[in-house]
Amino acid sequence: MTKAKAGARKSVGGEESRLRAAVIETARAMSNSGLSPGRSGNVSARFDGGMLITPTGLAYAGMRPKDIVYVASDGTVPGKQKTPSSEWQFHLSAYAARPDMSAVVHTHSLHAVVLSCAGRSIPAFHYMVAVAGGVDIPLVPYATFGSADLAAHVASGLAERRACLMAHHGAIAMGRTLAGALALAHEVEALAEQYVKLLTLGEPVLLPEDEMAVVLERFKTYGQQRDGTG
Repeated sequence: MTKAKAGARKSVGGEESRLRAAVIETARAMSNSGLSPGRSGNVSARFDGGMLITPTGLAYAGMRPKDIVYVASDGTVPGKQKTPSSEWQFHLSAYAARPDMSAVVHTHSLHAVVLSCAGRSIPAFHYMVAVAGGVDIPLVPYATFGSADLAAHVASGLAERRACLMAHHGAIAMGRTLAGALALAHEVEALAEQYVKLLTLGEPVLLPEDEMAVVLERFKTYGQQRDGTG
C-alpha cells in the first residue's frame, strides 16, 4: 500500500514539467506498440531524490502531466496527488539497486509473460541477450503485485542486469533515459518471442560463457549503449 502522504512539495519548475510529459509519452508509446495491453504496465523516471511515476487506474490516452505522481525515496507521496501505480515499490527498489539508471518501463508483453508463466528466464540462445547487461535475462520469483517481496525480488534481479522477467507477471527494463528503457523493453519482448518459438523445436543450443564474455565486452561500446538504451 502507498505510504501516508507527506506535506506539500515545492514545484521544481521546467525540468519536472518536461519529465512528466516524457513519462506520459513513453507510457503511451509502450501501450500503443502492444507492449502492454489496456492499462497494464507502468513507467517512471528518477527525479529530485525520488521518482515521477504513472498513476494507478488511468488510461494512458487521457493522462495529463498533472496526473503523474511524485514519490519520494522513502515511499511518501507529498501533497494532493493521485495514487501512484501499485508497483511503485519495485520502481523505487530498482532505482536503489541501480543508481546508474534513471528510467523504468514495466510491461505485460505477450511473449515475456508466456516465459514468465512457464518459469523460464531467457538464456544466451542469441548474442543479443547481452543487451540487458549479462549472459541471460533472469526470471525473479513470484510475489503478489505491489508487494515489498516483489520489490526485493526485482532489486535482486536488476542488481547486475538492466532487465528481468517476473514470474507469472511480466518484464521490467531500465535505462539511462526513458527512450532507452522503452527500447530495451522492446528488445526483451523480441528476444522472448524468438525464444518461445525456438522452444517449439526443442531445447536450444546456447552460446558458451566465454563467447558471451566477448559479446559483453563489445557491448560496452555498442551504438545503442551510447544513446541511452544501456
